[in-house]
Amino acid sequence: MTGDNNYYGDAVHINGGRGHTGIVHHHHAPRATLEETLRAVVELARALRGEVPEEDRASIDDALPVLADGPSAEPAARRRSLMALAAVAATVGAIGQPLLDSVRAALELIAR
Repeated sequence: MTGDNNYYGDAVHINGGRGHTGIVHHHHAPRATLEETLRAVVELARALRGEVPEEDRASIDDALPVLADGPSAEPAARRRSLMALAAVAATVGAIGQPLLDSVRAALELIAR
């Protein structure tokens, strides 16, 4: 396009200097809703259930009904269930990390 002086994107000009490491982009992903986050927690807990010892399966089984109710669940019961899942996820190591991250995200949303 001739004469079009509009540019929509990064324009970087570096004149001299040292130690340039590139461009840092701060793109913020849209925040998930509490309902979406709780749904992810439930899915991850179900997936992890088959990978943990029987005692931990009982903790997961106790937590899932409360969390499956989503945001309509009683807040204290929901928080207890999330904490129980966090404990299970933390004790099984790397395979529990996705669930632990998801539980933390849910707890952050609840704390607001």
